[in-house]
Amino acid sequence: MAFALMGTAAFAQQKDDGGYSIYDSSVIRAKSLPQQTEFMANNYDYPAKPRNMWEVGASIGAFTVSGDVSPEWLTMPNFSVHVRKALGYVFSLRLQYLNATGKGLNYTAAQNYYKNPAWTTSLPVGQRYMTIGPDGTINDQAGNTQGNVDFVFYNYKAKVQDLSLQGLVTLNNIRFHKNKTALQIYAGAGLGATLYKTKINSLNSNGNTYASQFNAIASKYNYGGWDDRKDIKKELKDAMDDDYETDAENQGKRRKHLGDGTLRPSGSILMGIAFKLGKRINIALEDRHTFIKDDLLDGQRWQEHPTGDAALTRDYDSYNYLSLGLNFNIGAKSVEPLYWLNPLNYAYSELNNPKHMKLPKPVLDDGDGDGVTDQFDREPNTPAGCPVDTHGVSLDTDGDGVPDCKDKQLITPTECQPVDADGVGKCPPPACCDSLRAAPASACPTDYPSVNFRNGSATVSSDAKAMLSTVAAKLKANPNCSITLNAYPEASKASQALAQRRLDAAKAYLVDKEGISTDRITTNSEIGGGDKNTIDISSN
Repeated sequence: MAFALMGTAAFAQQKDDGGYSIYDSSVIRAKSLPQQTEFMANNYDYPAKPRNMWEVGASIGAFTVSGDVSPEWLTMPNFSVHVRKALGYVFSLRLQYLNATGKGLNYTAAQNYYKNPAWTTSLPVGQRYMTIGPDGTINDQAGNTQGNVDFVFYNYKAKVQDLSLQGLVTLNNIRFHKNKTALQIYAGAGLGATLYKTKINSLNSNGNTYASQFNAIASKYNYGGWDDRKDIKKELKDAMDDDYETDAENQGKRRKHLGDGTLRPSGSILMGIAFKLGKRINIALEDRHTFIKDDLLDGQRWQEHPTGDAALTRDYDSYNYLSLGLNFNIGAKSVEPLYWLNPLNYAYSELNNPKHMKLPKPVLDDGDGDGVTDQFDREPNTPAGCPVDTHGVSLDTDGDGVPDCKDKQLITPTECQPVDADGVGKCPPPACCDSLRAAPASACPTDYPSVNFRNGSATVSSDAKAMLSTVAAKLKANPNCSITLNAYPEASKASQALAQRRLDAAKAYLVDKEGISTDRITTNSEIGGGDKNTIDISSN
């Protein structure tokens, strides 16, 4: 764990943003730049795959052999080193070298060892390759008894090296409800070659066999059983040295140029969990099981029969490596290995906040083409070319009932109204002739225009002033008439206060700028009665 703690300290301050910018061309390989260019120009839907880092790592762990002899656990030292490269967001390749030592010691005594050349050193030469009778005696080919058979306890020490190319599949980096995870679950399989050399401990430091010790222990425990296994193994380890001096049985396929070891093909399956400590470092807990096409990894391939000849076992040995590793990501101008990235990050970010995709401009219907969309247009059939107010109603500056676009007399004095179809009024005779003055109107006008305010504002705009000037002209032409200014606020206090300020501003303009007497103007506020930004004017 020491190297894991050092790596954690070295990389703890490194920023990990969980991804990369899809627009960063510096992480794109030269051969993929044409695709990236087409993507950036919106001519191709898929961005180029970024250059990603290589992973190098080392591990230590527990190594056990699964064979015909009971294995010993936690044999040390065992280590592995590897290099790994992502080919996509899910699949990656890893080349791994393993160097390990496995030991084993049976707790049951064996007699039928005479076909195993490594153990026949405990028998006289003349007794080798004879049969064992029902009573446990050695018989020669003529059936003559040669003596009692000694017991042995099978053991071994195997030094194993292998080189394996593995395909790994990441199981959880494609996430639909979270952009990243610091925990990676992966599984895989691989093919390779295993080089091993196995020895057994059959002689003590003086070169003598353990016959007396083995026989005593076997007799004491009645050949050995499951319930006595711990006591048997303890007595065996006390009686034996730790020098594995005798070559175990082998297939005769040893390679002297490879240290006199046996080279066999092998296949592996594995599963692991990695935890990210930073963008460039992670720790991994992994279990790998390797199958080797050989039954002599533990130095034993003969079944034990109380009587008769020993027979070959019908299986191959295998071994397991449970490890804890520290892995580093290396590479410049590269994103972290793709198996740590979520390929949905870009798609989800574009759906949530588009930055690259082409979006059509929104089209809002405007049937009469006056610039005010139909859903807000109070005059949906405005003649072409006629300027309108914010409600889509044709402007009528002088309020004579003829829109400005058709009015040949844009500002017709109030005293010259009503007007003809072209907006031209007929003015009365000069004021010098009192007898010719027009009689006062018998009724007050009712066709007052509305006054509009900008949203949230109580300032009288230029358009609003023009409307109020028209109102003032009609009041001046009808001195006996008065008006009411009507506002339509919402129910909130803020909206009602704004409406009152607008009423006061419109009234102040009529009084201060147009000279209308204040007693001829009243104000009214009605919640929800109309457009909150409009003041309607009615005759009293």
